[in-house]
Amino acid sequence: MKKIWSWLKPYLRWVILGGTLFFLAKAFKEHWQEVAAIRIDAVGWITLVAAFSITLAAHIWAGLVWSWILRSFKQPIQYHWVLQVYLKTNLAKYLPGNVWHYYGRIWAVTDAGGSLSAATISVLIEPLLMAAAALLIALTGSQFGWLDMQGDTRIWGLQILGLTGILLSVHPKVLNPLLQFLRRLKGKAADSEVFQLEHYPFIPLLGELGFVGLRGTGFIVTFFTLATVNLSQIPLLISAFCLAWVLGLVIPTPGGLGVFETTVLGLLNPYFPTGIILSVVALFRLVSILAEVVGAGVGVLCDRLSPIVQKVRK
Repeated sequence: MKKIWSWLKPYLRWVILGGTLFFLAKAFKEHWQEVAAIRIDAVGWITLVAAFSITLAAHIWAGLVWSWILRSFKQPIQYHWVLQVYLKTNLAKYLPGNVWHYYGRIWAVTDAGGSLSAATISVLIEPLLMAAAALLIALTGSQFGWLDMQGDTRIWGLQILGLTGILLSVHPKVLNPLLQFLRRLKGKAADSEVFQLEHYPFIPLLGELGFVGLRGTGFIVTFFTLATVNLSQIPLLISAFCLAWVLGLVIPTPGGLGVFETTVLGLLNPYFPTGIILSVVALFRLVSILAEVVGAGVGVLCDRLSPIVQKVRK
């Protein structure tokens, strides 16, 4: 059974990606006339610029939260350097495997003299806290009726189970024994470097709530570009975004491509025209990638200019 799973695993993400893209293509084929009829006016372009700026700010904030995690692990790093590394490696999540951005961050921290254990745990905890933050918001939305789950308590129960599991998994009393077990399993010497979590990462969790909130705000502002949204519908949009985003995070497709769009379409279809939703998710994906490209470019530019600035200071 293990051999079969190891053989199928590399192809699973492509099956999921292919299935979700097929679903989106089918929806687009059925509603292409609605999409083609949509036009963006001057105010809409200004709104898109605002959505881009908010999304870029979200990625910068996420980099700062990662620096808090590393700082709490007593790693010898500087905030501006961590931010550069985070932004430069962000685009690697679109590569097959969806893990290369984590590998790049671990390599950068260890290359700068940081602990391999601390770097590894930091990139493990970061997406877990992001998922917990998104689930907290999505659960709040379903609990208060902002996001109608059509009476399906199983979805609500799975969210509760997932959130509970994540919050427990990053608790020192759970994570530290697991780390010790893995070290013994790998045959590490007892006197070699031992790294443990000293306290629960409450501050990074609050930081990730801010990140998800910014990403959701960028999505809502993108929605404003193409549709009229009532204030009463904003909680619905943020809840739908959070649930779709967390599914895109945990389901193995590069950058959540296809999974996020399909989930948003399924959740918001009862409330907005399909053509509008398809156009919004396409625009939001474009805005997100553009923000990540610009962020990576800024990271590379700052990295190149850093030696020059240091020479000038001397």
